[in-house]
Amino acid sequence: MSKMYGAQQRQMQAPSNPLAIKTKKFALEKNKFVGLCMRQLFSNQWKFAFIPLALVLGNVALNLTGTYKNYWMYIFIAIGVIGYILFWLIQFTGITQLAQYKQLFDKYRYEIDSRQIFMKLSDKEGGMIKWDMILGAYKDKDAYVLEMGKYQFLHLPFSVFNNDNDKKLLDKILRDKGYLKS
Repeated sequence: MSKMYGAQQRQMQAPSNPLAIKTKKFALEKNKFVGLCMRQLFSNQWKFAFIPLALVLGNVALNLTGTYKNYWMYIFIAIGVIGYILFWLIQFTGITQLAQYKQLFDKYRYEIDSRQIFMKLSDKEGGMIKWDMILGAYKDKDAYVLEMGKYQFLHLPFSVFNNDNDKKLLDKILRDKGYLKS
C-alpha cells in the first residue's frame, strides 16, 4: 500500500457524512507549496535575522571608531544570508521533483466535518486525518491553511468550496476547535 499525506494509509472509505463539507477535486500547485514552506520557514526562524543584523551593527561600530576598518564583512554577511535562503528554497523545490513526494501534488477531494477530514482520491481510495493531527490553522487571503507539522500542511483554496456556506461552516469548525481566533 502506498503512503498518504500525513502518514495515513490508503484505505476503503466509510460512508461519508451527508452534512460534511465537500470540496471540488484539486491538487496543490508546486509553486504554492514552495511559497507556503518558505513562509513557514520565515515565521519559525525570524529571530535568527538578528544574528546578521548584530554582525553588521558590530562592524559599523568598529568602522566608526577606527578600531578595525573592513568592508569585506558586509559582503560576507550578505552572501551568507542569501546562501541560507537559497539553500532552503532549493530544498523545498527539490521536494516537488522527487517521486516519493508525488502524492503531495495528486488531486484530492476533501470531506470535512467536526470529527475528521477525509482526503479522497476516488470514492473507494483515500485517507483520513483526525483533527488532533492539526497543530494550527490560519486564513490566508485566498485559502485556509491547516498546519500538521514542520512543512506539512493542507492548503484549501476558497475556490474549491461549492458555496459560501461551506466556507462559513469550515470557519465555524476551525473556531470551535480553537485553531482560528474570533
